[in-house]
Amino acid sequence: MKATQQLHDLGQSLWLDNITRTLLDDGTLARYIAEDSVTGLTSNPSIFDAAIGGGDAYDAGIHAKALAGLSGEDLFIELALEDLRRAADLFRPVFDATHQVDGWVSMEVSPLLAADTDGTITAADAIHTQAQRPNLFVKIPGTPEGIPAIEEAIFRGIPINVTLLFSCEQYLAAAGAYLRGIERRVAAGLDPQVASVASLFISRWDVAANPQLPTELHNRLGIAVGKQSYRAYRELLASPRWLKLAAAGARPQRLLWASTGTKDPNAPDTLYVDALAAPDTVDTVPEKTLHAVADHGKPGAVLPADGGDAEATLAAIGKAGVDIAALALKLQQEGAEAFVKSWKQLLQRIADKQAALAAKGKEPLAR
Repeated sequence: MKATQQLHDLGQSLWLDNITRTLLDDGTLARYIAEDSVTGLTSNPSIFDAAIGGGDAYDAGIHAKALAGLSGEDLFIELALEDLRRAADLFRPVFDATHQVDGWVSMEVSPLLAADTDGTITAADAIHTQAQRPNLFVKIPGTPEGIPAIEEAIFRGIPINVTLLFSCEQYLAAAGAYLRGIERRVAAGLDPQVASVASLFISRWDVAANPQLPTELHNRLGIAVGKQSYRAYRELLASPRWLKLAAAGARPQRLLWASTGTKDPNAPDTLYVDALAAPDTVDTVPEKTLHAVADHGKPGAVLPADGGDAEATLAAIGKAGVDIAALALKLQQEGAEAFVKSWKQLLQRIADKQAALAAKGKEPLAR
């Protein structure tokens, strides 16, 4: 049995961390669903920047939207939502069969709004309305400014993928925002079923920490943080606060492993996926990692609910000189900055294509 099927049978959702128009047009995404147990998809500005810059698949769409008067962020959002609506429709059978637990796609709010709580809420509302798909998450970063936006979005009934979480503390802050949003809905007599996932980034920990650590501690920090957060996740789901909401009909905000592609060429290419097998979680993987897992993945023992050796590993890494709390803040800030850079690069790429296509359209016909 393929490792992808093993993970699915265990109760872990495997989502693709990529989208391109070509993946949709040539049937590749449909094949991943049929053959590799892929049950959802995530996107971000970097993914769309690579997709749009990687060829001419989006040129006709850019040109048509420009002729309709769209430009900048408005043009990009509609271009991205065209792809995500198609992907959402491919996952709709999973969404329906799992009673809305699985089968989701994700679209990010503008990273330029990362420090703007009110702007983020407005943007999330607009994307949710414009998408016209019940199985589309709006991604909001779990930054200090994003936390109140997440609570308000959940209260408004907008499904949210909380992104850019790195530490257990950041995860718990995002979980708290979700709980408060649901509690406000219950108090207001609204349906408490608003879906959410909390995306904890894994591999970037090791990219940052490995140079400071002895070889025996390489590529262990990300997994340890994952185990620590999984313990917090399980403790939250057993808490009286959550059980009260569950009794009212609420569903858990699922913990999602993000950034699970292996960055260290000396480490196994399925390292993080194999290590983070756990029920009631999501693992979103780049295509290269999906292929590796399907081919030779070997999921390990299910994550222990008590975090296993997480604390001992974190203590050893701290003793070796890594300030884990400071690094968590740094990684979140750098992640937000990287998405801003990709967003600006993406908008410039679209503007350049728009101008080139407009100029080409004005060229006289060759005789």
